[in-house]
Order: sequence, then structure tokens, then C-alpha cells
Amino acid sequence: MFIESLKLQNYRNYESLDLKLADGTNVLYGDNAQGKTNILEAIYLCALGRSHRGTKDRELIQFDRDEAHVRLGARKDGVPVRIDIHLKKGRGKGVAVNGMPLRRMSDLFGELHVVFFSPEDLSIVKNGPSERRKFLDMELCQLYPVYTYHLANYTKVVVQRNHLLKDLEEKPELMDTLDVWDSQLVRYGSEVIRRRREFTSQIAEIVGRTHAGISGGEESLRVSYEPNVTEEEFAEKLRKMRPRDLGARATLSGPHHDDLKFEIGGIDVRRFGSQGQQRTAALSLKLAEIELVKMRTGDSPVLLLDDVLSELDTKRQGHLLAEIRNVQTIVTCTGLDDFILKNLHIDRRFLVRAGNVTEISDTVIPGAGAAAGQERGS
Repeated sequence: MFIESLKLQNYRNYESLDLKLADGTNVLYGDNAQGKTNILEAIYLCALGRSHRGTKDRELIQFDRDEAHVRLGARKDGVPVRIDIHLKKGRGKGVAVNGMPLRRMSDLFGELHVVFFSPEDLSIVKNGPSERRKFLDMELCQLYPVYTYHLANYTKVVVQRNHLLKDLEEKPELMDTLDVWDSQLVRYGSEVIRRRREFTSQIAEIVGRTHAGISGGEESLRVSYEPNVTEEEFAEKLRKMRPRDLGARATLSGPHHDDLKFEIGGIDVRRFGSQGQQRTAALSLKLAEIELVKMRTGDSPVLLLDDVLSELDTKRQGHLLAEIRNVQTIVTCTGLDDFILKNLHIDRRFLVRAGNVTEISDTVIPGAGAAAGQERGS
């Protein structure tokens, strides 16, 4: 799969953009706060129906406009795919694939597979469990659309159950309804746990192999799933934890408290690993995403690299670049330095300035820093 074009209208700082992409490596470069990440965000929006930053839809629309449009053209197994997203202030977004409106956002998943890698992802290992759960959920939603159904329903039940726990002090007559919510919690939560366990088992082998390559075989990384509760024990644990839930007025058990564990030589990398080990583990995890998508779908995902190369040392840059040679990649950076020019075949490069994108010719003036060249148009 690869993206052929992206059109934006009144999106973020883009009044109008019509971008043609190569099926290889595309580089967007320029100073910070010019709109490079906004382009990656729009692509991510077309894959998962939401911003990778967690931004509300209305904030994606230019502040002086009432609506925005995103249109992405891709090719999947040689067949053209068009994804249209219409954003309106005060209303839900409209999404269509090949001109057919989608009834549910989950129907979008699987149309476009992306792997997004930003500097923040390098902290996924040392950050809190919520970041690792987000990683699990985003990948599982792309690979298994039915997971979205179970996750969304589980999340709704947790919210409703928590509301009930808060109301019971003033409305004790509602206590009997808690059993109903517990039953729903177990029903949807068990599916979430099962899918997360299967996914972690699949990706763990790939992560271990990738990490061994990056570390030169000096370290062995083990990734394992840490469920807050198993499927078999969920109902019983809810029963036992009910007094504590009532006291806390919150649901203290379930997959919304899950985590991933990273170990090197039996040492918990999350707590005791060096920054270098944590970053290498995070890089291995993201690279494993690419291979797992290939295994699961038989196709390559689109790789979005948001200024992540500058956060890696030369060795880790080399491993990352080696993995993306056969994957359509869209890279953002502030400048094309010598290392990138020497180690990355660039098919198209674009200079981004204040919401304007200009393709630059292949004739590049040698030297580090921002690349110079002949403009092809704006």
C-alpha cells in the first residue's frame, strides 16, 4: 500500500494543499511550527479517524472557518482507494471511502495502515502504563476492527459503572444494577484482554529479534503482557473488589489498568533501564509494528516519521533507515544533514514554510543543514 496524494482545505494552517507523494521516501523539511506535522496528522486521521495528538476535531479546522476537508488517495493491491473526511464545527465528522459514506468510524479501520513514530514514542517504555495501552489499542484497532467494538463498549461500561459508584451513596436503591454493569464489563473486557495477550505474544518475538540486531547481540529484550486481571478471574475479582470500588467510587479492576513489561537480563527496563536501553526498546517496538502489519495483512504499512531521526544516535538511525527501504515513508525534519543524504534514498523532498509546500529538485547543494535545490513549484 502507498499514498499517492493528499489534499487539504482549511485544515490547521493549510488553506489549500495538493500534495503528490512518491511510493518510496518523501521528506518534508523546514523550520519548526511551519506545518510539517500537520500533514502527518492528516494522514493519521485518514487511517484511524482521529488525531494522533488527541486533538478535538474542531481544533483541526482553521479558527476562522466553519469546516475543513481532507482527501487522501492511495493504492492498495493495485486498486485505487480514496478516503474523504469532512470536518464541521459543532457537528460530527463525515467519512467516506471511495465515495461511500461510512456509518461507523470503526468501518474506516483497515483501509489504510500506518505506523506513526514521533520523539514522544521514544519515551513509551519509561512513561506511564496509559501510553503503552494506547500503543496496544491503536495497533489492534488497525489490525482487528472487531477489537474496536469491544474496546469502545468496554470503555463506555467503565464510565457508566463509575457514574453509578458515585451515585450509590445518595441512591442506594440502585445497588442491584451494579451486577448488570459487572456482567457487561466482563463480557467486553475479556475480549480486550484476550486480543491484547495474543497481540503481545505475536509482537514479542519480533521485538526480541529486532532488539538483538540493534544491540549487536549484546542484549536480549523480552516483552510481556501484564494484565490487571485474566479473563477467567475477571468476574470473581470484580466481586471481591466491590467494597474497595465503592470506597474509591471507581472501577479498580480491568484491562484499563493493563501494562506491558520490558526486561533485559531480568531487569525491568521501565524502572531501571538506562535511557539508551529504553530508547532502543522503544525503537524495536515501533519497527516490530511494521513487520507485524506485513505478516497480518500481507501488505506494508505507510511509515510516518515525525522528526524522530534527530532524536536517535547514528547507530540507531542506521537501523531505522535500513528497515524502511521497502516501505513508503514520509519523514519530517528541520534539515537534510549529511547522514540522511548519505544513507537514505530520497524520492521526493518538500520544503514547508508557513503552510506552503514546495517540491525541491534532486539537485542538492552538498553540506549539512537545510538542503537547498531547485524549486519545482509551490
